[in-house]
Amino acid sequence: MRSSDTGIGTLSSLTVVASVILLLLAAFAAGCTGIPDQQSGDQIIVAVTIPPEQEFVERVGGDHVRVILLVPPGADPHTYELPPGALADVAEADMYALVGSGIEFELAWKDKIAALNPDMLVVNCSRGIDLITTGTGGHIRTDPHVWLSPRNAKIMVENICQGLMNVDPANADEYRRNADAYQGDLDLLDGEITTALAESGVKKIMVYHSSWAYFTRDYGLEEVPIESEGKEPSPRRIEKLIRQAREEHIRMIFAAPEYSTRSAEVIADEIGGTVVLASPLAKDYLANMRDVAEAFAGSGNP
Repeated sequence: MRSSDTGIGTLSSLTVVASVILLLLAAFAAGCTGIPDQQSGDQIIVAVTIPPEQEFVERVGGDHVRVILLVPPGADPHTYELPPGALADVAEADMYALVGSGIEFELAWKDKIAALNPDMLVVNCSRGIDLITTGTGGHIRTDPHVWLSPRNAKIMVENICQGLMNVDPANADEYRRNADAYQGDLDLLDGEITTALAESGVKKIMVYHSSWAYFTRDYGLEEVPIESEGKEPSPRRIEKLIRQAREEHIRMIFAAPEYSTRSAEVIADEIGGTVVLASPLAKDYLANMRDVAEAFAGSGNP
């Protein structure tokens, strides 16, 4: 009996040990290839051109998306060139959300990117936006800065939502809810900006780079750019802008951290004003647009 008891006890112990080992192996396997990685593998990969689009996609897609940002923070999408090897990740994308308004980076790269993956859905985020055209004769072009209007941003978010629902219909209801919620935030932002600028009495803003035409169109302002088509202003134009700023009581010159501030500083020094940085490319779109609108409203030229 003792011998039998010992055998049973040993067998039971071995069974327990084996069970523990199996559980440990299962836990190890889960840690290596379990739920987190499965979720990552199931994510929709979306390429975007600029940081504000990254926020749009992430707010609509939530945990179901992984975003590849093509033009990194601080870079200029008018002149940025993809470094060697950067297209390898894009080849895996399920969707490319183009700004779609004629931004130079996309004019140079969108066909190359689309050719990497014929199954990738290309979404034109500017579809449905009333584009602003500039220039004359054979030099007509569209103003690419469509995202700098919360009203346009709502349209872009809708196009992104439709694209994600197309690529991933299983989560379509969630994309719809997320898009509706974010568009509600954009409506609130639009109302805040409308009120702030109407109360300020500001009519004109002087900017280094002409980025804000869609914003000024929506809120009844006039944008006065310093540079033209990427070219520094001539001394004569600087003199004209200084006179205009003095006559119209402009005290703030708006420049972007992505561009030179030299000419803006020259004008600001002459009028006793200040240069204020207002980024058109910050990822935190809602907060950035509130900050920019507040700065415009306080620029003091009623």
